[in-house]
Amino acid sequence: MEHLVKKTKQKRQRRRRAHLRVRQKVRGTEARPRLAVYKSLRYVYAQLIDDDRGATLAAASSLEPELRGKLGKGTGTKAAARAVGEALGERAQAKGFEKVVFDRGGYIYHGKVREVADGARSKGLEF
Repeated sequence: MEHLVKKTKQKRQRRRRAHLRVRQKVRGTEARPRLAVYKSLRYVYAQLIDDDRGATLAAASSLEPELRGKLGKGTGTKAAARAVGEALGERAQAKGFEKVVFDRGGYIYHGKVREVADGARSKGLEF
């Protein structure tokens, strides 16, 4: 059992290091905010962040009641990730944002992370 705990800790550390590497290059501004993705085993989250001010400009997650109603029971699925991306894209467009920089959060660009990106692009965000 101990080897599983060690492996989990190593995976978390690897993702943390990868995220720090990405963050050295990716920076959000008020004109072009950073679209940050975070995923837990149960939910998917996305935010538009202005790093100059340290402020969140828009956010969406599969935890929200209006998205959960559409998704049913699967809030941590690829379909949920796409819905989160679409919701964030709509909110960003409503606030006047068209271009963003994408921060995959240390995750590989695959599965849920890719679905968030595709959902945001489908609603008009460019990155």
